[in-house]
Amino acid sequence: MARYKFYTADVFTEEMFGGNQLAVFPDAQGLDKELMQKIAKEFNLSETAFVFPPDNSSNTKKLRIFTPAVELPFAGHPTVGTAYVLASIGAIPLEQTQTDVIFEEGVGLVPVSIYTQAGQPKSTYLTAAKLPEFGDNLISSDIVARILSLEEKDLLLAEWSPQAASCGVPFLFIPVRDRDALARASLNRESWQKHLQSSWSPDVYLFCLDPEQKDSDIRSRMFAPSMGIEEDPATGAAASALAGYLGVRNSTTDGIVKWQVEQGFEMGRPSILQVEAEKVNGNIVKVRVGGRSIMVSEGVINIP
Repeated sequence: MARYKFYTADVFTEEMFGGNQLAVFPDAQGLDKELMQKIAKEFNLSETAFVFPPDNSSNTKKLRIFTPAVELPFAGHPTVGTAYVLASIGAIPLEQTQTDVIFEEGVGLVPVSIYTQAGQPKSTYLTAAKLPEFGDNLISSDIVARILSLEEKDLLLAEWSPQAASCGVPFLFIPVRDRDALARASLNRESWQKHLQSSWSPDVYLFCLDPEQKDSDIRSRMFAPSMGIEEDPATGAAASALAGYLGVRNSTTDGIVKWQVEQGFEMGRPSILQVEAEKVNGNIVKVRVGGRSIMVSEGVINIP
C-alpha cells in the first residue's frame, strides 16, 4: 500500500472557509491518470492538483489538474494555489520578495510569481500560457437568458453581448444587468444540454458591473456542468479569459488594465481575484491572474 501526502488550501481568499478549495499532492509520482481521477472524485472539490517532476529540468514542476469528472489542460486556482502550497511547505525555495517559477501544464508552460512577506508566501499570480482567443456566439439572447433561468431584459447587450473566450479553457461570458439578476440566475439543465453542451464553450461565466465590495469592479458566477462542477466559487482560468473579454472593450491602447473580481459570494465562499491585461498598440500581449491563499489541512491517503 502506498501513502501519498496531501494538503488543502483555500484559494483567492485571506480567510479560511472562503475562496475556492484545492487539494494538492506535492509528490504524485506513481499515480496514473485513472487513479488521479478517482482521487479527485473522492475529494469532490472543484479541482485537485497532482505535482510531478518537470519533463524539462529548466522548469519547476509538472502539474496535472482534475475536476471530479475530467482532467483539465489548465486551471487558474489550482495553478496559483499549488504554487502557494509548495512554497508554504518548503518544496519551492523562496527568494526575497518575489520568486518566479514555471509549471508545465497541458496548455503549455505557465509562469507563476510568488510574492512573500516576512519570508512567507502572501500571494501568487499566474501569467496565462495562451493569449485570449474568441469564438462566435451563435446563440440568441433569448436562449441565453433561458439557459440562465432569466429574462432577456436581465442581460446586457450591444457591446456587452455574450461572447465565448478562452485562455486554454473556453467559457461563454454573459454580462447581466446587476447583482439581483446575477443572484437569480440558475442553470436550466435542459436548455443547456440542447444549446450549449456540444458547443466550443459549454461552460458559463456570468458577471455584472455591480459589485458588492468597494474595491471590486466585477461580480461573477460560473457554472461548469461539462466539468462536473455545478458552480465554482473562484475560477482563475475563466478570469484569464475575462481579461480578454474586458480588455478588447477597454479604450486603453498601451499599458496595464486591472480589475478586481469578486466571485463565490452567492455560495457563501467569497473570493477575490486580481485580473490584469497588458496592451500594446491596442492588442492584448499578456494576461495575469492572482490573489491570496491560506493553508487549511494536511493528511495522507492510502492507495492500495
